[in-house]
Amino acid sequence: MAQIAKRVEDKRLLKLIRAFLNGGVMENGLISPSVEGTPQGGPLSPLLSNLVLDTLDRELERRGHRYVRYADDCNIYVRSERAGQRVMKSVTSFITGQLKLKVNENKSAVARPQERKFLGFSFRDGPEAKRAIAPKALDRFKDRIRAITRQAKGVSMESTVEELARYMVGWRGYFGFCETPDVLIYLTRWVRLRLRCALWRQWKTPRRRRAALLQLGVRPQLAANTAGSGRGPWYLARSKALSVGLSNAYFRSLGLPALLDNC
Repeated sequence: MAQIAKRVEDKRLLKLIRAFLNGGVMENGLISPSVEGTPQGGPLSPLLSNLVLDTLDRELERRGHRYVRYADDCNIYVRSERAGQRVMKSVTSFITGQLKLKVNENKSAVARPQERKFLGFSFRDGPEAKRAIAPKALDRFKDRIRAITRQAKGVSMESTVEELARYMVGWRGYFGFCETPDVLIYLTRWVRLRLRCALWRQWKTPRRRRAALLQLGVRPQLAANTAGSGRGPWYLARSKALSVGLSNAYFRSLGLPALLDNC
């Protein structure tokens, strides 16, 4: 009975996998049939990769290699560049010959760990290896924050902070695993500067800016000098008036999270 039940479950799983493969992908609002492989980023891609590449895992373990793999992304760690060249050649031969799969030569390379990335992470130079956020992941974070804060011109600051909070909480849940807290502190401060710029633009005129600063508790003379300044928003975002009026506590009261506790 147990074997029969397992066979039925396998049939259901195969039917589900087949439905995913035949489901097609949506491009510009239109569904296109899937001709080969699985859609990038789809839930089926890592599942099938783990099934197919389990043989590769066993082979790497048999050879005694230290490696990490997720879906079809794999990093193998060796002691020298010469060993890396040798291992890359033999592993590529195994994948293409034994598994009948293709290796993306454009994404494959022999390099130091801090020069490569894996799932958005890399390593930092120094006497002790530390997990760091890869530069491309930091650039994507900044691009997303810029896109949200640019829209702040036509919406309330509460709505902007709410959208930022959703993104930052999820981002921290993933990248908070890094061992470089100074980067998280810097990014949190950078987000606050972006919000100060956005508010400064919202206030528009010197009169409104002065009134807003006074309401936020800035001294009258400092508020008047800052409101009448000809400097740009990014420069003034670092000014004493905006640091006092739009303090860290102010943004916390709006619900803006920090990427690191107490920063």
